[in-house]
Amino acid sequence: KSDEAETLIITLKDSVSKITVKLYYTLFEALDILCRHAEIINDSDKSVFINRAMSASVDFDRKDFDIISNYGTHCRERNIERSPLKYGRVNMSSRRGGSSHVHNPFLIMTSPSANETSGDTYGFVLVYSGSFTAEVAANQFSSARTIIGLNSEEFGWKLHSGESFTTPEAVLSYSPCGLESLSANYHGIFRTRLCRGKYRDTRRPVLLNSWEACYFSFDEERLKKIGTCCKDIGIELLVIDDGWFGVRDTDNCSLGDWVVDRRKLPNGIEGIYNHLKPLGIDLGIWFEPEMVSPNSDLYRAHPDWCIHIPNRPRSQGRHQFMLNLSKPEVCDYIYESVAAILKSGMIKYVKWDYNRNMTEIANEKLPADQQREVTHRYYLGLYSLLERLVTTFPDILFESCSGGGGRFDAGMLYYMPQVWTSDNSDAIERLKIQYGTSLVYPLSSMSAHVSASPNHQTGHVTPFDTRFTVALTGSFGYELDPTSLSDEDKASVLRTAGIYKEYGERICNGTYHRLRNPHEENCSAWCIVSENKDTCIAGYVLTKVRMYENNERIRLRGLKKDWIYIERFSGREYSGAELCGYGIPAPLTLEYQSLLWIFERKE
Repeated sequence: KSDEAETLIITLKDSVSKITVKLYYTLFEALDILCRHAEIINDSDKSVFINRAMSASVDFDRKDFDIISNYGTHCRERNIERSPLKYGRVNMSSRRGGSSHVHNPFLIMTSPSANETSGDTYGFVLVYSGSFTAEVAANQFSSARTIIGLNSEEFGWKLHSGESFTTPEAVLSYSPCGLESLSANYHGIFRTRLCRGKYRDTRRPVLLNSWEACYFSFDEERLKKIGTCCKDIGIELLVIDDGWFGVRDTDNCSLGDWVVDRRKLPNGIEGIYNHLKPLGIDLGIWFEPEMVSPNSDLYRAHPDWCIHIPNRPRSQGRHQFMLNLSKPEVCDYIYESVAAILKSGMIKYVKWDYNRNMTEIANEKLPADQQREVTHRYYLGLYSLLERLVTTFPDILFESCSGGGGRFDAGMLYYMPQVWTSDNSDAIERLKIQYGTSLVYPLSSMSAHVSASPNHQTGHVTPFDTRFTVALTGSFGYELDPTSLSDEDKASVLRTAGIYKEYGERICNGTYHRLRNPHEENCSAWCIVSENKDTCIAGYVLTKVRMYENNERIRLRGLKKDWIYIERFSGREYSGAELCGYGIPAPLTLEYQSLLWIFERKE
């Protein structure tokens, strides 16, 4: 909104070097958000080199803080670590050419006693998808400085006379009311002011992804059987994952050759689309456009298009190279090849994957003194490419993915309103992953699916209702083979898909409350309260066996104390004061059991 933010610009001029730096402070007062970035202008008559460019630097007159950081790996992203700030430096960063599974570009500082509902909390999030650094340093005077921005270990920029350089945006927030309030600030700004497009404020379609249903082993008949089954169990969109193009029977070939494999799909994508359309089911598709396989027509034609150092060996990751998006001709090729598929009008959803990190970073078209620009130029190229695609195809829902949550960041959310949170689809593992992600990212941005049991990544055998309860906290779908389900499980899919269709919009736009921390306890609990507070969806999962019930009660938050609420499944009535003050019993003893409650205001 044009009148909701004010910007202060502080201009600093160095009369000796003729360099100007403009510091931008944009305040969203109603959202408790301050956005920061810097612009560096070369007013001299010669080129200068930028070796370090932070987006925000904040000084504190004390060091008595706890630092909440995140760490992870593929399939176990965004674990939470909290520790007191000590003298010296605490650094979270990525040098991988992407925001990474290992650290996410956010950092939180809190007063030592702060918890979910009380205490000072300060947040720092970078709106960027490449290498970054976030750091807190405590000095000998017991004061502290926090910085966040581009990772200077691999960044540099030659700024020619008359040119300017702008850093990525940093989003800062403060709350005196604990982590929950700080998270709500970030959820609000990211969901309503960063994300955009027709899907931003609505529930997403109930989808079924083909990956864990059949991996590479599918053909037209297999997909048609899955689609027919989807009609009977409430699925609205079928996604064809990896394996539909080139000669892609394994992950060692064909990336870059975005042409339908007629061996598997003799009638092309049209064959699947024409089968699904009368069933009322839309079609989605998977791409990994930033990559190229050594065994591909694209690489044989343009070996110079991948990121590499000339005359040096090229390292493969997952049997593939990265295309060099710092080259405009590469971005143009990706746009044209992806758009050629999307222009048919048959595709309603795109899963955009990214499955390796940068190595041997160079661009032979740039001079030697500009090679440190390549990683940042890559993301400028990517963002320009994505802007072209989402502008050309505004009715397509784009989902970002990077081996799961390896590029779950605010930079990608500007173009794609949801991200595949992790390749680990196990409900119990997802409790910690989704908890950590929720510290700054809204539920609407987290894709969460009901997967098969035993789970394909962990082997966990988990009740269907537990898998659903956990997946209901995100943009919802299924990751399983519907044709192999029992009649009982098919009925469960139909039932749970109906629940999401009914409440998905309230989940998307509601306020999320973390009630139990799975990183610290053998359980997890949460509730989502709708904007007008007339609906509350609460979940509880026990992750380890208890010998006794321990009189466990879950106290909800965010409800109107003087309203009466009816629980959907039991029909029991509760006052908001009772639900928030005394709570509801959670008499579980067996691991992986769960409870789901839906409370609606009594008229």
